[in-house]
Amino acid sequence: MTALAVWTALDGLLSAVAPLGLAAAAGTALVVDLDPGGPAYPGDASLADLVAEGPRRADLVPGRAGVAVLRNGGVSATEAREVVEALAIGWPNLVVRVADPEQAEGMASVVPVWPLLPGMLASRADRRSVYQRTGFVANPPGPGPLLPRLRPAIVASLLNGTLPHRSRWVTAWREVWRLPWR
Repeated sequence: MTALAVWTALDGLLSAVAPLGLAAAAGTALVVDLDPGGPAYPGDASLADLVAEGPRRADLVPGRAGVAVLRNGGVSATEAREVVEALAIGWPNLVVRVADPEQAEGMASVVPVWPLLPGMLASRADRRSVYQRTGFVANPPGPGPLLPRLRPAIVASLLNGTLPHRSRWVTAWREVWRLPWR
């Protein structure tokens, strides 16, 4: 079991699709949104449902290969902690979407994701991060994987609940699983 938490600064769209890209790169993974104000990912159940009713065995292990997503549904990270820990045991890869890196403390290693922006908007990462190329010319401020530009077709595919075929962007996320994160 590997659990990584994705925190994205400065970019709402990237914060919605980055966890999906990381999960897709793993092959079989569960994305859990710990942000009560997070996106309305598709799916029948939510994290809030699992907290209220308790997870079933079918929730705790993958039923098939691929990516599953558990939207938040209005529950805090503190309330969801036990359920997320139970999910992390049964799933081979767990991606936790967080609005604040502190939400993942003790649950998963945090992977910061920064869009590459120019000038005074440039990120100032003080540790390994993932950097997303944008339409601007900018260099990563620190160590970490550099993702190719995110194409609209990839965004649409991920947000519609389908995995893109042969995506350089998804493939680039594979390196993130191989690196040590703190």
